[in-house]
Amino acid sequence: MLISFSVENWMSFRDRVSFSMIASRERQHGERVSRVNKYPIRILPVAAIYGGNASGKTCFFKAINFAKDLIVRGIQPDSLIPVETFRLDSFTSERPSRFEFELLINDTVYEYCFTVTRKKVLEEKLTKINSTSESVLFNRTVDSMKFSNSMADDRTLFFVNEGTRENQLFLTNSVSQNVDTFRPIYDWFKKNLVLIAPDSRFEPFEQFLDESNPLYAIMNNLLPELDTGIIRLAGEDVSFESLPFPESMKVNLQKDLQEGIAVRIVSSMNERYIVQRKNGNLIAKRLVAYHRKSDGTEVRFEIYQESDGSQRLIDLLPAFLDLASQSSERIYLIDELDRSLHSQLTTRLLEVYLANCNQESRMQLVVTTHDLLLMDQQLFRRDEMWVTERDPSGVSSLISFGEYKDVRYDKDIRKSYLQGRMRGVPHLSTNQFVSLKSVKNG
Repeated sequence: MLISFSVENWMSFRDRVSFSMIASRERQHGERVSRVNKYPIRILPVAAIYGGNASGKTCFFKAINFAKDLIVRGIQPDSLIPVETFRLDSFTSERPSRFEFELLINDTVYEYCFTVTRKKVLEEKLTKINSTSESVLFNRTVDSMKFSNSMADDRTLFFVNEGTRENQLFLTNSVSQNVDTFRPIYDWFKKNLVLIAPDSRFEPFEQFLDESNPLYAIMNNLLPELDTGIIRLAGEDVSFESLPFPESMKVNLQKDLQEGIAVRIVSSMNERYIVQRKNGNLIAKRLVAYHRKSDGTEVRFEIYQESDGSQRLIDLLPAFLDLASQSSERIYLIDELDRSLHSQLTTRLLEVYLANCNQESRMQLVVTTHDLLLMDQQLFRRDEMWVTERDPSGVSSLISFGEYKDVRYDKDIRKSYLQGRMRGVPHLSTNQFVSLKSVKNG
């Protein structure tokens, strides 16, 4: 689980910005807050980040996405690290960027942080936090690397450190060198942390294509209840030769795709395909939708013929169904959750997820949104709601509603927000609109 995250000197975040999933003493919706017996903390299952356009919501999303990419994918030799520093201050543009995560992995808390410039890693540190003490597992600087006493005699770690490039994270290189000592932290970023941008999708849409998958029936039973007009989704066999992909891609698939491996591909028309090799042959399936005609029979639709909202729902539904699983330990970050979705539909998705959360749950959901109808204490706790704000100098900040002591659990929090009492609202000027009106009437 994600406990906290902080970032400094990243895009519009010039100063240190901190975000926490640790629950306050608030008792509202307490039945869904995770408890960790080993530590005196409770961890929230959800967080919603509001704010005006260009206030910092997507900046927050991109900061975590950058950290994940640098850890999981790494960086090529002699390549620059693609950090994006705060650019509206000549001093901070040359300062390094710092990222810090506090994670719960297998009921143990770790703190992992790193500081980078475009050319090198200046600092990297991993700390194991016990219930009463802390142990620094490794602490890397430009000039040195120190391991904990329990690892001091492991020559393999020193060998890996010697081979770690200055533009590369030691955590990444240790895993690439088949050293499993720190793999749980790497795997958390690779497997547990899932980020979905407004124009991207949660990849496992193949669940809609496989009738033997346990989620197939669940998803198709849920779709008619969400008022999209779709009664079911299904997979349709198509010939590999007819796939609307460049010939070079087909040649590579013919050459490289191994037996039993499935590849997900989305066409320029937003059609979803699965290609795999069976018995030596390449076979493909395409996702299609079915609607019901007035005479009760079904009619097939291509996915691109569906509305933007229906396509967005198809992209997100597998993620929400994964979150509904009691065994899930994934953490989803969805930027602009409400894009193309009606408020009531977005609310229903959140309600379904939260109804499955309890004190033993380990899944989490963090969303950014413009939808103020979601700013509702019947849905979220105060410490689950955050707001971003950009000041006149272009610096963004991140504030939890839990910091406002005068906000009662029964208060109309949306009204207070729109009145500007909780910050984070757009500062709009009517002067330009008045001028435009004058020109039009003149």
